[in-house]
Amino acid sequence: MKSYPFYVLPLLSALFVGCVISVDKDKKNDASEAEKVSTIEMIDLTLEQANVLATLPLECVKKEYPNKLGHVLGSGDDLSEPKVLHPAFYGCFDWHSAVHGHWSMVELLKTYPQLDEANRIKAILKANLSKENIEQEVAYFDGKHNKNYERTYGWGWLLKLAEEIHTWDDPLARELEENLKPLSDLIAQKLVDYLPKLQYPVRVGTHTNTAFGLSFAWDYAETLNNEALLEAIRNRALFFYKGDVGCPLNWEPSGADFLSPCFEELDLMRRILTKEEFLVWMDQFLPKLKEADFKIDVALVGDREDGQLVHLDGLNFSRAWVLFGLAEQYPEEYGHLLPLAHEYVAYSFPNLMGDSYEGGHWLGSFAIYALSTQ
Repeated sequence: MKSYPFYVLPLLSALFVGCVISVDKDKKNDASEAEKVSTIEMIDLTLEQANVLATLPLECVKKEYPNKLGHVLGSGDDLSEPKVLHPAFYGCFDWHSAVHGHWSMVELLKTYPQLDEANRIKAILKANLSKENIEQEVAYFDGKHNKNYERTYGWGWLLKLAEEIHTWDDPLARELEENLKPLSDLIAQKLVDYLPKLQYPVRVGTHTNTAFGLSFAWDYAETLNNEALLEAIRNRALFFYKGDVGCPLNWEPSGADFLSPCFEELDLMRRILTKEEFLVWMDQFLPKLKEADFKIDVALVGDREDGQLVHLDGLNFSRAWVLFGLAEQYPEEYGHLLPLAHEYVAYSFPNLMGDSYEGGHWLGSFAIYALSTQ
């Protein structure tokens, strides 16, 4: 199991301030964990808890190994260490996790400028997202063999990071935004070029899910008024999804999902369609979500030291953020889903700390994003 600094462990109990769980102590079967959660209240992220969560990206954004590069070699000349290939995003096991580790630090610092490690976080952001490092990241994408690197999951998170920095009212943010701009501009343009060529969406519960990447890209494009990217996403989303009916939620989850194909699609379409269009579409796509007793059980994790099985904690967080967003936008029609969203968070949130590196290098970002949308 992963070890944490001495000041972290005493705070673990604080992670559940505001969350009430009722457990039947007579139940011994671990397979019935989901049934033990009977009364759920909203987790209210406090400064104390934010300080704990900040340890997760701080632990990994400068940790180069172990590392999963996903790197295509054109020749022996392309063999390099992670920090040489990706001087900005070399930590957290893989590129996309390093990207959303940086997003996590920005999000926490924006919400709680008085974080204990605020100065350290700012120093890391300034060093990692330097002009020179981002220029090297751009050069990597311009190489012959890795032009489509991290498409579209990592692309979505990079644009989410750019959006978060853009909306951060801090002098450092302006410097970081200027440094990051060549890479965010490149990724945005890559999406604009790619989407008209994509004839079918990818409907999986892992990295290549099309709807997830487009949802984050949409948020970026809307915030920064990138009309070309908005148009490209709108056109393809309508082409891919407008006629979809009866999404098979009963097929979910697969054994290593951290995204719900059905939920991610509705998360994108609620952004794009008008209220009238969306409510009609939902009546065909996922009509059961309007039922007051709608239920889909939390995803159970059998082994949190298994890098694939721990994905299911991520699924609980991503399901939660989809339902939080849906209920906020359409409270009259879907507000009844909030307790279910909180149930998903309540199951996986206690497992963030003390987790193995297989989960610790990325799950914090999913939890922080879910809590930021409630």
